[in-house]
Amino acid sequence: MGWLHRVVNGGGLIDREYAIGRGRIDLLIRWPLPDRTEQWEAIELKVHRPGRPDPLTRGLVQLDRHLDRLGLAQGTLVVFDQHSELPTFTETTSPSGRTITLLRI
Repeated sequence: MGWLHRVVNGGGLIDREYAIGRGRIDLLIRWPLPDRTEQWEAIELKVHRPGRPDPLTRGLVQLDRHLDRLGLAQGTLVVFDQHSELPTFTETTSPSGRTITLLRI
């Protein structure tokens, strides 16, 4: 989280929803804009561990629900993939058709 705090240090805020028992940590980044509104960015974090199913589908469904609740058209899903050797950065689509930035690291 330290790297994210450095990014938003210029006036942005990070809201966290911890649900450790459910295997997730959700983040909402809020940036103030000059016209006194805020830009919101929703991020869903998942871990893909050896011997466990890929959390991609579950993460997309979860993120889709959050985006719907927040009224956002797009979001970011970060999968900490213990199977992958190289990070990937792609776009995908949520179950309801929203644009999702997918980062596997």
